[in-house]
Amino acid sequence: MSVTNHASVPSQPIPEQQSRRALDPPATAVTLLTNDLLVQAQNYARSSNRSRVILPLHKSAGDSLHRMFNAMEPGTYVQPHRHSSPPKAESIVVLTGAICFVMFDEQGNVKLMHDVVAGTSTFGIDIEAGVYHTFFPLVSGTVVFEAKPGPYAAADDKDFADWAPKEGSPDVAGYLEMLGHLREKMGKQ
Repeated sequence: MSVTNHASVPSQPIPEQQSRRALDPPATAVTLLTNDLLVQAQNYARSSNRSRVILPLHKSAGDSLHRMFNAMEPGTYVQPHRHSSPPKAESIVVLTGAICFVMFDEQGNVKLMHDVVAGTSTFGIDIEAGVYHTFFPLVSGTVVFEAKPGPYAAADDKDFADWAPKEGSPDVAGYLEMLGHLREKMGKQ
């Protein structure tokens, strides 16, 4: 059985404007989860034109359990979605930085908005299948660990909310700004 120890791997500069959605998973049967692995994902996200990247720990889309680091920078957009068909629960643990987690009802009304911050009393969230949600990073260098059932099939992994802008839409900036203002307003109540 092979083990990957990324502690000795120096951080390499990533070329500007990378567009990969996911990096390659470690090729070993056992992978030590190290700060250097987090830094690799953070560096790629910083240079990515999406301002985020997935570093999968599972080896293939067909695996029964998907585990991944999701590194992201402020301004990135995860379109509100749910995992309903097939139903999949999801767990998110903030390893570095902070996110604002948002849960919606079927019409897109915000039902819950909560900051989830690494190293605090609220450092993660567990989401049942079929719940509309999104999250966005509050600080640079945010990395979350996500786990959910596989297998992955792009056609049915996420049920994207039709009441929210699609990734890449010119409406994304305004939508994120609206969520940010709502977060500020809710924090002041």
